[in-house]
Amino acid sequence: MLAIDAGTTGVTALVVTENGQIESKGYEEFAQHFPSPGWVEHNPEEIWQATLAACGAALSGASGSPSCVGITNQRETAVLWDRHSLAAPCRAIVWQDRRTAGICDRLRDAGHEPRVSELTGLRLDPYFTATKLTWLAEHDESTWAGVRSGNIALGTVDSYLIARLTAGVRHVTDPSNASRTLLYGLASGGWEPELCELFGVPMEALPEIVPNYGPLGHTEPSAFLGLELPISGVAGDQQAALFGQTCFDVGDVKCTYGTGSFVLANLGGEIIHSDTGLLTTVAWQTPSGERTFALEGSIFVTGAAVQWLRDGLGLIGTAPESEAVARTVPDSGGVVFVPALTGLGAPHWDPGARGLITGITRGTTRAHLVRATLEAIAFEVRDVVEVMTGGTVPVLKADGGASSNDLLMQLQADQLGAAVERPAIQETTALGAAFLAGLGAGVWSSRTELRHTWHLDRRFEPGARDDAAYERWRAAVDLASRGADASRP
Repeated sequence: MLAIDAGTTGVTALVVTENGQIESKGYEEFAQHFPSPGWVEHNPEEIWQATLAACGAALSGASGSPSCVGITNQRETAVLWDRHSLAAPCRAIVWQDRRTAGICDRLRDAGHEPRVSELTGLRLDPYFTATKLTWLAEHDESTWAGVRSGNIALGTVDSYLIARLTAGVRHVTDPSNASRTLLYGLASGGWEPELCELFGVPMEALPEIVPNYGPLGHTEPSAFLGLELPISGVAGDQQAALFGQTCFDVGDVKCTYGTGSFVLANLGGEIIHSDTGLLTTVAWQTPSGERTFALEGSIFVTGAAVQWLRDGLGLIGTAPESEAVARTVPDSGGVVFVPALTGLGAPHWDPGARGLITGITRGTTRAHLVRATLEAIAFEVRDVVEVMTGGTVPVLKADGGASSNDLLMQLQADQLGAAVERPAIQETTALGAAFLAGLGAGVWSSRTELRHTWHLDRRFEPGARDDAAYERWRAAVDLASRGADASRP
């Protein structure tokens, strides 16, 4: 299986064997664009070129040609492209982008949020796709005229990549991505006319919703490296990671530590709405139409905070260096870092919150700030797990780039008072795409077969928990939410 993981900062491609092992890998970064404070954009063409480069590198290291393709992607990002040329008329508005906070406030003040939450399991926040499309309709008249005329298609990164892979033949998405747009009804299982009208989005411009695995399309050789392969699996990155971690049972919980961190719990076939700041989302849908749902806590900035230490402050040379630096001190020395660099996600949901560092003294060193950053990630995940499970999770399955940080994983186990298990293959997002593609193409016949491919790398048992540090964290979060931005009341 060729798995394409189109993430927020780059594209990873894996060739995965029938026993669930990674045979080869390719990776290519693409540019991040920040045209205004709080705005985050990607050039869709750069995503596509990174996809071609990453796949080319992975295929060059493989022993043979793959039998099928699976796709997973950064979710919520709004992408537009010309249906004929496939060129993008504007940059994609990324899930991290905060420009639509005013639109969310306007809809909330008009009393729409309860109904939106009832239908979608989500909330009015700039995170999701629909308000990004509303913003484009209000601020980019020429592009939106193309949408209304039918010449320009709307979608998320998965549907854009499938359009490019199939040379424009297929305009599709899956329920896991669709359920992150604010336009998909959890109960109806399709686009909601009521929501499309509310956000001003023409339903005919949206992609067809197809199952997460099965015959979804074929790559066009002239467009994709000379290969004609079935596209047989697709899922949003966090749902793909849940699948890749083989969290197939009700109550299974995983956390992916990437640019942000995302905690998902398998709900089975039941739609359960949260009143504690969590989201209800589709995990996956079978070809027969059976859907599995998940409860999700979305934390916007975790690994990105470590990147900020590296790129913004120059405190570390590489992200992995954060562990060694943090281990040079026994604790953060009272320093607390709230990495609300793009607002606060679950369970607080405050798009106007800003990053905050407290507790600095003359004795504070870079090591204290680096350790405070790792502690912040553990605290953020504890915030979500406590409201998701009532604080009683038997085990948390961890994956993503930052899960390779042993100190972070131990801090996480300590804060949760529960074991944290890290799999031997930490690329579980791409692995989930490979699993879905393999199921869709008949490489595996059941999820039971997939369970046998999961292997434990290390289990972190909980030790002493520093609740005093956690209380300082909670107080700092309140400060970040109430007063970090002096322009807010």
